[in-house]
Amino acid sequence: MPAKRDQDFFWEAVDRSELTAQQCSDCEKRRHPPAPACPHCGSQHFTISRLSGSGTIHSWIISCHPTLPDPNPKTVILVDLAEGLRFISNLIDAENIRIGAPVTVEFGEVNGRRLPLFRTVKNP
Repeated sequence: MPAKRDQDFFWEAVDRSELTAQQCSDCEKRRHPPAPACPHCGSQHFTISRLSGSGTIHSWIISCHPTLPDPNPKTVILVDLAEGLRFISNLIDAENIRIGAPVTVEFGEVNGRRLPLFRTVKNP
């Protein structure tokens, strides 16, 4: 069996429609993106923590590549997740974009790859 990459657990969970992060077994802090060691205490021991997928929009941009523009520009958001992590993704309903808007994760396909995406919550 080939060695797994640090992020494989994350993508396996996405394929099951779950959002996950590493949680340090020693200091118990969560981290994302995945890494081989805890940035807080240096421990290499961790468990996988399932995340709620709820959060609020901290910041956003409309993707605008200078030489290869997207035919359908994407709204890229930085989400403050309920569990205290920040997560970068795309917003499905860009017409509702605003800083502080509550969002929830949805899973969908983009260019043949299953990804965690976010949608605003109408009445939190």
